[in-house]
Amino acid sequence: MEQPKTSFASLIEKDREERTSHDWSGTFLDYLEKVRDTPEITTLSHARIYDMIMKKGVDLIGGADDPRLQRLFGDEPVKTYRFFSDEFFGMERTIQQFVRYFHSAALQGEESRQVLYLMGPVGSGKSSLVERLERGLEEAPPIFAIDGCPIREEPLHLIPRHLRREFEKMLNVRIDGDLCPVCRWRLKEEFGGRYEEMPVHTVSISKRARRGIAVVPPVDPNNQDTSVLIGSEDISKLDRFSEGDPRVLDLNGAFNAGNRGIVEFIEVFKNETEYLHAILTATQEKFVPAPGRHGTVYVDECIVAHSNEAEWQKFKSDHTNEAILDRIVMIRVPYNLRLSEEVKIYSKILGKSGYRHHIAPHTLDVAAMFAILSRLAPTPKCDLMTKLRLYNGEEVVEKGRAKKMDVDELRDESMSEGMSGISTRFIVKALDNALADSPEGITPIHIREALIAMVKGSEMPDDRRKHYMELLQDTIHKAYLDILEKEITRAFVYAYEEQAETLFQNYLDHAEAYINRTKVKDRNTREELQPDEAFLKSIEEQIAIIGTAAEGFRQEVIAYLWAATRRGEKVHYSSYEPLKDAIERKLTSSVRDISRIITKARTRDEDQREKYDQLVKNLLGNGYNTYSADVVLKYAANNLWKD
Repeated sequence: MEQPKTSFASLIEKDREERTSHDWSGTFLDYLEKVRDTPEITTLSHARIYDMIMKKGVDLIGGADDPRLQRLFGDEPVKTYRFFSDEFFGMERTIQQFVRYFHSAALQGEESRQVLYLMGPVGSGKSSLVERLERGLEEAPPIFAIDGCPIREEPLHLIPRHLRREFEKMLNVRIDGDLCPVCRWRLKEEFGGRYEEMPVHTVSISKRARRGIAVVPPVDPNNQDTSVLIGSEDISKLDRFSEGDPRVLDLNGAFNAGNRGIVEFIEVFKNETEYLHAILTATQEKFVPAPGRHGTVYVDECIVAHSNEAEWQKFKSDHTNEAILDRIVMIRVPYNLRLSEEVKIYSKILGKSGYRHHIAPHTLDVAAMFAILSRLAPTPKCDLMTKLRLYNGEEVVEKGRAKKMDVDELRDESMSEGMSGISTRFIVKALDNALADSPEGITPIHIREALIAMVKGSEMPDDRRKHYMELLQDTIHKAYLDILEKEITRAFVYAYEEQAETLFQNYLDHAEAYINRTKVKDRNTREELQPDEAFLKSIEEQIAIIGTAAEGFRQEVIAYLWAATRRGEKVHYSSYEPLKDAIERKLTSSVRDISRIITKARTRDEDQREKYDQLVKNLLGNGYNTYSADVVLKYAANNLWKD
């Protein structure tokens, strides 16, 4: 059904109505009545940000219900916040710490007087996390401020200190802070001290207009001026007003602009230490000096800084920086280390781009595989590919047994894991190059070639380049051939899932009868038969289960699946990873020879042509286009089944 068209005029009018519905203006006395009815409108910046995050909702993932999530997160569920969930992947623990900071700061504990510092490698998501907060503030309802105040301060600052305790009881709020010099002068000179008549209005947060959000980039050490942070005096007004008159103040520094919101310091430790000392009073005392001789200005803001690990270590090693270090809450923001989440990152970025090329199945997986492997630290307990699969929550099978390994122990071995390696931007540039060079679409072969070319042309130490080339030319090459063989098997085997399920059910019937020393009842004829041990062995030998190990394996399978049934889980061929692996290998081996012949043949007879056409048709149904199917089949012919 065709959707009714919306006119431009009605869209504009609807938006205007929604925006103006939040507009409000009145006297301070009117504002007090609003506070009495809705005390939340006076919340400080940290609490407002925390409420903004929590308003979107929280989900719990992990626990015993999902085996994969349990392998990833253990028995204790991990909180995920919907405010971040559509844009950030594989960062659950980092975001949990991030939100915990705002929760503590919202309660006005010590962390409300600390700088939130994000430390991580380039492209790990530090600035993106801050940008998400900034966008959230811009989308949130406007704040109430004294009309005409250069820093949009909280109107409750108008209440004299000797009356604040009584007002706090009446309004059920806490009143912090003092009037800025400009509003103090206006109150006295324009309103004769009658603060109840001071005008109040709503103000929206805007990064572009520097209202409630300020960004401080690194400043040239030879040209550092604290006016960037605290503002300055407008010398053009000194011919009309005296130097001590607040009307000469130009409160446009970052601390002034970010009042009631966020001040973001980019690459914070590139600045000189003396320049950073202005942060101390802004965090601990909530005051910054006013320009010239105008006292201090109260600020209510969240100060967020970020930089990379090298700059952090350099800054931390200098004992003269202890005063600043004591006022920092540091959160590590490493690269994502989960394959499935890395693929989501690339999908999100490509979705925002102008590329509409066809991307064959497993292309993003191969790119993500390289990124994750480059970020992992080697361990004597397993190879990097096994570690990648474990970190992705997969059950790794070796010699017919699921590999028992504590993922948390692996992480604890390498605390700095994820703090180096290939960045997301590097991978996306390789994808861009591959897409630009191949308008018909790209495959895993294209992206691997693009990554090899980029690694060869990049400025990096020789040992790192050698390691990356080994990953691409050996580890990932072998991993993709394994994926490709399974892909072609699925395309060759008619009704792959049904055949796998049939093998699984038959195996269960015969294994259970073998263990219980009973007979198998044929599903069609109802005839009772002896367990077919030759059939059982043909499955088990696919994963090197032979001899005396076979009986133990059969007992494990039946026990595992019986327990799963008791828990109310639906049992199917992929329920038990070792048996799933064996069944898939059995199906692969059953068609390997015919696959090899048909894909490698330069000329095909009628029967082979029919099978090949059906193979291509099935690949098209699995997400390939004609071009990418042709590319991967030629690659398989040249690399997968060598003579």
